[in-house]
Amino acid sequence: MIKEVIVVEGKDDISAVKKAVDAEVIAVHGYGINEDSMNKIREAAKRTGVIILTDPDHAGERIRRMISKRVPVAKHAYIMRDEGTKNGNVGVENADAAAIIRALENAKAVVEDKVVLFSTRDMVFFKLSGAKDSKKRRQILGKALGIGYGNTSSFLSRLNSYRISKEEFEKAIVSNFEEYKYE
Repeated sequence: MIKEVIVVEGKDDISAVKKAVDAEVIAVHGYGINEDSMNKIREAAKRTGVIILTDPDHAGERIRRMISKRVPVAKHAYIMRDEGTKNGNVGVENADAAAIIRALENAKAVVEDKVVLFSTRDMVFFKLSGAKDSKKRRQILGKALGIGYGNTSSFLSRLNSYRISKEEFEKAIVSNFEEYKYE
């Protein structure tokens, strides 16, 4: 059982999460998060903690930011876009139980006292920015690190906000990209 309360977008997401794990789930029902829902999330954050699990799309990111502003102690879990897409529809409700469990197990909390371990220089050096396949490389690394996909700026921000260690980053790089494997 997951001890934190999981915050999702809608009823279909609740069903998908409940099929995957035994947990309390709150749905916010889109952008118009009402005060009653926010109060439930705040109370859950005080009681057990919360994990935000929104759709891997622009709307999901916007909802995630809205909740994070009001509940900064929330953890973040990410379903990868390819895991949450079915028949052109993107959403948590389309992910299988294994993807939901993996996302929840890899939930990360934003660290308040940010330490900048990574820079745009790192992004370029590891071909996460400026290379032909940078987008695909960020998707692979985002899944490995449990921080989801993002453009160069948001990916870099997540690396630092979730305080991914250099060791964790390098391990994921070596594990996922042939050119960095040790011989």
